[in-house]
Amino acid sequence: MRFSTLLLTVVTLGLLSACTAAKTPVSEPVKNFDAGRYMGTWYEIARMPNRFQKDLQRVTAEYRLNEDGTFEVTNRGYNSEEGEWNSVIGKAEPIDDMPASFAVTFQWPFSGGYYIAELGDDYEYAVIVGDNTDYFWLLARQPHLPRWLIDQTLARAYEWGYDIEQIIETEH
Repeated sequence: MRFSTLLLTVVTLGLLSACTAAKTPVSEPVKNFDAGRYMGTWYEIARMPNRFQKDLQRVTAEYRLNEDGTFEVTNRGYNSEEGEWNSVIGKAEPIDDMPASFAVTFQWPFSGGYYIAELGDDYEYAVIVGDNTDYFWLLARQPHLPRWLIDQTLARAYEWGYDIEQIIETEH
């Protein structure tokens, strides 16, 4: 009995550390990042499909800076199938020695990599990537971006290994 308890404990700790350990982003995060300028409301322009945003449109993310340097993020979207708004609140913790890199947790103890791969000069848009090519978001301060900027961003996503045919453009 003791061995099985020890084995379960070791496996559980291993899984938890794998969920929260910093991984390698798909693309290098930006070098110069000003958290204060990043705070506020962002509109999702495009994303890779994922299970937690299924059927969501009019998606926004609102970031608030906490005194300890972490962010609180509220993601909100309209579920067209259910006819209702969904929202979730998470916490983003900076990853040491990696600017513009965060471990984001919406359901403890699980976290995922959130890396700001590109930012507009005036923080008017941002490209977010994850630990692998399952996660990609194009965000903007306004609900729409010029078509040339979306196309240019998708071209870079393709270079980073994303299947851009799967990317969903968000309706607002």
